Amino acid sequence: MDIDAWVWWLIGAVGLGIPLVLTAMPEFGMFAAGAVAAAVTAALGGGVVAQVLVFAVVSVALIAVVRPIANRHRDQRPQHRSGIDALKGRSAVVLERVDGSGGRIKLAGEIWSARTLDADSSFEPGQSVDVVEIDGATAVVM
Repeated sequence: MDIDAWVWWLIGAVGLGIPLVLTAMPEFGMFAAGAVAAAVTAALGGGVVAQVLVFAVVSVALIAVVRPIANRHRDQRPQHRSGIDALKGRSAVVLERVDGSGGRIKLAGEIWSARTLDADSSFEPGQSVDVVEIDGATAVVM
């Protein structure tokens, strides 16, 4: 049984696609695309040297062009804060007098214990405060 060269290149492309799926490393996809380009070259009658050159050129070109673009887009993604980091900087409403020793606020729909950042200041019920940090289960406000 004699298998054409283009079939071998397609088998190689599938073989390179498997680690792409398992490791999520896009470089394997770029090598797989190079193997598909080499398969097309083989199907059109290109020799072994032409097939290997097309594989190398397409793979390297994809890596050289696509990786920097992908890295740039990855770096520009907005960072989503979660947990207590998402609460810092938010506004809250004072429910019970808040001073350096404690109090209660309504923050993000929940009631939190709170204390002031400056021990000498205080806030009365109904006032709006800003959350500076979260210290354990206590919001530090100003």
